[in-house]
Amino acid sequence: MSDSAERTRRVGRGTAVAVLVAGTYFMELLDGTIVATAAPAMGRDLGVDSAAIGVAITAYLVTLAVLIPVSGWLTDRIGSRTVFVGAIVVFTVTSGLCAASGSLVELTGWRILQGVGGALMVPVGRLVVLRGAGRANLVTAIAILTWPALAAPVVAPFIGGVLVDALSWHWIFLINLPLGVVAVVAAVLLVPQERAPERIPFDWIGSLLACVGLGALVVMAALLSLDVVPVLPAVVAGVLGAVCCWLGVRHFRRAAHPILGLSAFRLETFRVSHAGGSLFRLAVNGVPFVLPLLFQDAWGWSAVQAGSAVLFVFVGNLGIKPATTPFLRLFGYRWVIIVSSGVAAVSVALMALLTPSTPFWVIATLLVVSGAARSVGFTAYNTIAFADVEQAEMTPANTLSSTLQQTAAGFGVALAAVVLRAAAPLGGAVGAVGPDGTVGPDGGGAGAGVPYAVTFSVLAALILVACVEGFLLDPAAGEGIRPVRRRVRDAAAAGVGTDD
Repeated sequence: MSDSAERTRRVGRGTAVAVLVAGTYFMELLDGTIVATAAPAMGRDLGVDSAAIGVAITAYLVTLAVLIPVSGWLTDRIGSRTVFVGAIVVFTVTSGLCAASGSLVELTGWRILQGVGGALMVPVGRLVVLRGAGRANLVTAIAILTWPALAAPVVAPFIGGVLVDALSWHWIFLINLPLGVVAVVAAVLLVPQERAPERIPFDWIGSLLACVGLGALVVMAALLSLDVVPVLPAVVAGVLGAVCCWLGVRHFRRAAHPILGLSAFRLETFRVSHAGGSLFRLAVNGVPFVLPLLFQDAWGWSAVQAGSAVLFVFVGNLGIKPATTPFLRLFGYRWVIIVSSGVAAVSVALMALLTPSTPFWVIATLLVVSGAARSVGFTAYNTIAFADVEQAEMTPANTLSSTLQQTAAGFGVALAAVVLRAAAPLGGAVGAVGPDGTVGPDGGGAGAGVPYAVTFSVLAALILVACVEGFLLDPAAGEGIRPVRRRVRDAAAAGVGTDD
């Protein structure tokens, strides 16, 4: 086989693995967000208040956040294919067990085990893709891995509404069974078995600090979003989380083999991707959570209507995809980050001005633009994160990146819920807030949308901070992985050669 044919075969196999990992990522993210839509039906069937179903959501998100740091060590010790296939099996089997649950306690227990599978499944799969892509194909690989983060939070309300209305809440878990079987077969055939050349001892202290610190912070966020906030437990969780995270950072800087290596933060590209980039991810992940609530609770739309409207964000996500690489090629990462975050901030701020009388075509256009901006921003941030990471440092950098991204995504929904709850009394002057503390469709006309306007404004401000940070980024950042045509053209114009 010629070198060209062999290179083509490797690229094709790498693309297939990236699509497989993206599919498992979509399953994980969908499962983390779709339960909220089915909460009322699940509560009726399990004999509890629908708000109590939140403990099952929190248990899943906490498990994901705290176990991701372990994924890199397990991959290097046991092997990438073994861990990835095993994680898919655990995730798929526990999905069926969640569907068979007869009580909230049982459901929560299976959700924790499902989170174990998800916490190992996606980071390990992404590590395999990053190791195999190389700098030349990194943009394409990251673009494939990014679409689940864009699609899942947007399509989850629609899919959840359809499944619950047409079938039952059990099907939000049962749909994972055939998908999981296909993913296991594909993983066995496609994913290589890779281990670290030397066995590194497990960082028990760092793992404990990371688990307790991140877990406590997620629990605090969940408690703050409740209708009646248990102040003392929330404060204790917050203090415990902050102290453990601080001690963890100190430990990771000094340990010989930390479970979370922080060395990647010395690279500007990685640092920007997870500083302003985390604010960007946090805010844009909160938007698809708030929109269905606005449409249903404030405007009185049905679940299917609300879910269908949010799909226009997905239209923007997909529609802009073919232009993302040309944008990076023409303008570079700095300006793409600045413009995409700026447009995202403006579009989210304009959502605060929406009212039930706003023409639907205006709403749809705004959501399409918002979806396009988040798509371009996600791809730029996710790609530039690994622009300067050497192959030998890919495992700790990927583990750290996965942990920070999962934490940002989880806190995006939590922050939106906290702000919405805190702003709810602002609608009370016109009767928007009901006796139970919720904003109802008949509460008070335009006043019912005030808490949502405040929430959109806060999210827009966070994105704007990310936009400002983009101006501080080195104009040459990411040139090592910038799409090839522009660099070839620039080299030719300068009269020099290029190896690309």
